[in-house]
Amino acid sequence: MARLRPAVLSLGSNQGDRLGFLQLAVDVLQPHAISSVWQTAPWGGVEQDDFLNAVVLCAFDATAAWERAQEAEVRAGRVRDVRWGPRTLDVDVVLADPPVPAGLLLPHPRAQERAFVLAPWLELDPAARLPQGAVADLLAALPEDVTRRPDLVLR
Repeated sequence: MARLRPAVLSLGSNQGDRLGFLQLAVDVLQPHAISSVWQTAPWGGVEQDDFLNAVVLCAFDATAAWERAQEAEVRAGRVRDVRWGPRTLDVDVVLADPPVPAGLLLPHPRAQERAFVLAPWLELDPAARLPQGAVADLLAALPEDVTRRPDLVLR
């Protein structure tokens, strides 16, 4: 049986105890690799506070990754009332092996446009790739709108 490549999940929070919500996601997901915490301006045109973001690598297929992501969001009290609005926790499955549950598009359809996904992912896997190209090249083509926060640590 072929070994699964690590699932790549992106974490974000911009409401309440942002670092605490990211840590909650880490606790639920039990990843084998955790990026640094990065700070990012909000995306999508809704006025809100900056996000804290991270990427984790987990030993899950897409279905298990999706289920754990949903569990973490529920435990964080995530409310989906404004598209691209503020949130306690957002966990996106960026890339994972099949089986893929209905409604989940992989790789994440906007991952290549998001420095807050690419920068922490590149930190964990310098050889990371998306169908559009190497993560390092995709990140280099984007505006530098993420800041690494070495003062904030996830365990």
